[in-house]
Amino acid sequence: MDRPALHSWFDRVPRWAWFATGVLLLLVIAAVVWDWNWFKGPIERRVSAATGREFSIEGDLDVDLGLRPRITARDIHFGNAKWSDVTEMASAQQLDFRIALWPLLRGRVELPYVALDKPRLLLEQNKARQANWIFDTERKSGGGSAIPFVGDLIVRKGELRVHEPLMQTDVRLNIRSGKSSDETRAPLLADGDGQWRGYEFKLAAKVDSPLDLRNGVDPYRVDVRATAGETRAHASGALRGQLQVENFAVLFELSGANLADLYHQLGIALPDTPPYRLSGELSRQGDTWRYRKFKGKVGDSDLSGDASIALGEGKPRLEATLVSQQLDFDDLAGFIGAPPRAAEGETLTAAQRKQAAAARERPTVLPDKSFDLTKLRSMDADVTLEAAKIEAPKLPLERMNAHMVLKDGVVRLDPLDFDTAGGSLASRVELDARQPSIQTTLVTEIRNLQLPKLLPTVEITKQGAGRLSGTAALTMQGNSIAYMLGSANGDIGLIMGPGHISNLLVELAGLDVAESLKYLIDKDREIPLRCAYADFRIVDGQMSARSLAFDTTDTVIYGEGNIDLRREAIDLRLVPQPKDKSPVSLRVPLKIGGSFKDPSFHPEGGPLLLRTAAAAALYSVAPPAALLALIETGPGKSIDCGPAADVAQPQGSKEQTAASKAQPEKS
Repeated sequence: MDRPALHSWFDRVPRWAWFATGVLLLLVIAAVVWDWNWFKGPIERRVSAATGREFSIEGDLDVDLGLRPRITARDIHFGNAKWSDVTEMASAQQLDFRIALWPLLRGRVELPYVALDKPRLLLEQNKARQANWIFDTERKSGGGSAIPFVGDLIVRKGELRVHEPLMQTDVRLNIRSGKSSDETRAPLLADGDGQWRGYEFKLAAKVDSPLDLRNGVDPYRVDVRATAGETRAHASGALRGQLQVENFAVLFELSGANLADLYHQLGIALPDTPPYRLSGELSRQGDTWRYRKFKGKVGDSDLSGDASIALGEGKPRLEATLVSQQLDFDDLAGFIGAPPRAAEGETLTAAQRKQAAAARERPTVLPDKSFDLTKLRSMDADVTLEAAKIEAPKLPLERMNAHMVLKDGVVRLDPLDFDTAGGSLASRVELDARQPSIQTTLVTEIRNLQLPKLLPTVEITKQGAGRLSGTAALTMQGNSIAYMLGSANGDIGLIMGPGHISNLLVELAGLDVAESLKYLIDKDREIPLRCAYADFRIVDGQMSARSLAFDTTDTVIYGEGNIDLRREAIDLRLVPQPKDKSPVSLRVPLKIGGSFKDPSFHPEGGPLLLRTAAAAALYSVAPPAALLALIETGPGKSIDCGPAADVAQPQGSKEQTAASKAQPEKS
């Protein structure tokens, strides 16, 4: 090309092209000879001003230019909050990333590639609940800057530490990237141990890149296993659809020694239970966590249903609908503060068996473990439980229906109903835990309990008939069942209408030897039951019999005395008044004493010895006359169970109040 032509070509090239070429040439020369460490100072000052923390790049800063420049910084350190004993919140041996220039011109930060070598991150809260991830500048401005878009993330030999002294938590996790395929980003792997809420903690996890979670990649796979003490959790599955941190669902398996441990581990207030295992779908929508369609076992009871807990402003709120097809009644012992029953075959931990053994050594039976007021006040709840069948060898319970509402420290059980002994127990309970001592109100209706089903293990009642009904209304205070009953005030009334019962039961109760022997060697017979009733007044835990009677066509048995609910002591006296004449009768008052755990039954010693002595004296005169002292003239009268009836008083008994007025039910 000659000189004029070359000059003409230069004239045709636009000036902006010459300018761009010059700038590019200068950048190439700068990349070769420029020391990028000059920029460390401005970068450190900019980050420190934005966060209020000291930031330093103690190694080299390198830049490879291009449309997506590659920036490498070595030996990075980021300061911690001033209140912490640890000087650094984060550090990295090397940070390597690329930044897209064109989006940057539009105000959007895009990092196509980020790699961290040996990063260290500390997340901590102090005892004043100050968090080190909240910066002073963020508090003043009311928010933080936008999070940049990251295309790919690689972590090599990272470490995450979570430290909360107030919550007894100190966990260290090793974080690293797994191997990626051509179609997916590198998954994130984590494992570690430490202490979580005071429990020994371990974790092993493999999840797809957290960038996929943010960018909505479908499916997003997770597999996380964690243990805290004896509590084990496993979350697994593939998340599909529009994914967000606040919106997901995974298969979640949970098992452990005691559901009550979740209060300390997760802040969910639950009662003591035997070992459990549950499996269902765990999901989160905003501030609400749901555990749907879960199934499993608690102790020896099956349990299924749905539960949710809302963690928004204010107290957590638990809602649950629970169903058990076969409920082992022993598994509910923790609801009333009772230790578990360690019978053969029961599902218990070693610690729970030890508790049961200690309970057997106690002289009392009423549960004395105090309810945790802090737990009762820590959250609200609305829970229903329906049991289709109840396994209770010592109790004639058949079905259960309960609805519990906990609101601001007040627990209401309405209803708390049982189908039992062919009838029902319908209760309404309120426990007000807003004061230091729980104030409790209990109202129970007893409806049509059948005697043979009520006492299924008593042989001589199996052929009986009669329906028992009654009411109980009590007010109590105290933080355990034992203290509540020991302070109880109220009334309990029971009545059984016409029916029939084994005569052997009546004769043995009255110690009528001749009649009892006859029925033992001959076939027992049934006698009509006119009625039976008990009316107790309770004042400060002292349960006194206002009227107590059992009336058949053969015998009337009157009762008197009291039961000390505070000391768990029994002091009752039963006085039989036969309506027939028996040639060999030792009918003397029967004393029922002892304790709830070890009751005693024995004839009253004085009257029995006097009768025996009189018989011996008469025998010395004439043998037939020896029986005269034991002949019962039958002064007892039938009890009128109708309205406004007076109760005949037994000879030699203490003065009793008027009989309970109640219309007997028809059998």
